[in-house]
Amino acid sequence: MKVMVVGGGGREHAIIKKLKENENVEVIYALPGNGGIAADAECVPVGATDLEGIASFAKENPIDFAVVAPDDPLAMGCVDILQEMGIRCFGPVKDAAIIEASKVFSKNLMKKYGIPTAQYEVFTDMEKALSYLDSAPVPTVVKADGLALGKGVIIAQTREEAKAAVRSMMEEKKFGKSGDQIVIEEFLTGPEVSVLSFTDGKTIVPMVSSQDHKRALDGDQGLNTGGMGTVAPNPYYTDEVAKECMEKIFVPTMNAMNEEGRAFKGCLYFGLMLTQDGPKVIEYNCRFGDPETQVVLPLLESDLLTIMEAVADERLAEAEVKFADKYSCCVVMASGGYPVSYEKGFPMSIGELDENVDVFVAGAKLQDGALVTSGGRVLGVTAVADSLQEAIDDAYANVEKISFEKAFYRHDIGQRALKASEADIK
Repeated sequence: MKVMVVGGGGREHAIIKKLKENENVEVIYALPGNGGIAADAECVPVGATDLEGIASFAKENPIDFAVVAPDDPLAMGCVDILQEMGIRCFGPVKDAAIIEASKVFSKNLMKKYGIPTAQYEVFTDMEKALSYLDSAPVPTVVKADGLALGKGVIIAQTREEAKAAVRSMMEEKKFGKSGDQIVIEEFLTGPEVSVLSFTDGKTIVPMVSSQDHKRALDGDQGLNTGGMGTVAPNPYYTDEVAKECMEKIFVPTMNAMNEEGRAFKGCLYFGLMLTQDGPKVIEYNCRFGDPETQVVLPLLESDLLTIMEAVADERLAEAEVKFADKYSCCVVMASGGYPVSYEKGFPMSIGELDENVDVFVAGAKLQDGALVTSGGRVLGVTAVADSLQEAIDDAYANVEKISFEKAFYRHDIGQRALKASEADIK
């Protein structure tokens, strides 16, 4: 079986390593992949948003199954093109990917179908948005409508900060057309939870929950990033909370998309906040999260390709989706200066890692046969263990075995979850 995975980050590396476990997989092509992925797949120098190039490659190299992982190609209609060519795919079509591609769409969807979320207003006129902020409560949240590499959300502590965010999006076009429309919404408080789910539009199966760490520095300080580390499962996500989310959020979202004629098939990501008024949706993603995937998939005991095929064929109800009763922790090693500016091209040294540890490479390329840094988030070190403390300890012990110039990482990944577990919030 020939499998094609579109994308080239740590998330894609985690997906590819899991797909490799299926004995029917003959070859995995990664478009474009990266230097680390090259050890597990055949990398093809075609960009993830080069839809024409992806289609040409798929035509010349008969593909049995395709996984489109990043948000941009999904929002651009990559799955639509491949399906028209007769290729079975895992990932939503363009009409369904709008659930992430437009925050205005997703907020309006939740309002229409009674799915709990923060109160909000939508603006296409900058002056009206600025005027609204004169009386809006603070802190407040300002969101660019479209995709912005996970950075189009500003939590403003003051009205001045909120107005500056509006101007940067709508006037200065910091995120391009993504800022043509903006959402201003109430600031929610409570523990955050990420839940990835498999869905074929008929059945929805949540994966193990996780907790992301977005800020660049220890103690949740510094700038927002794409994610500096994750742990799974999330101790705040109790059986009781899971049941409520299934009834009030997960199933209603799947049904709402069906009602809108936008059936969602693929991985639907729920970014949740557990408020005093119950769980609420902060955001939807139309794909596997990064770096949530790097802690969730190592816990998956069932075969990933079999599940993905069941989703594509609308047979998810028949598939086994089983996760190990264990814990995982992923620590992201980044380039000094990330998420602003950073140098590239530093050689990497990776020592002998423990058996329960995986390294998922995100920003590295091969140069003269050796791995050198080529991105902001360079790699994720994931450990799986019988307890959260062990998983954290093992991840950090193996981070120490990896080095490259100007490397930096947070030293407190999982500490919040550990405290919650020790407090026995269950």
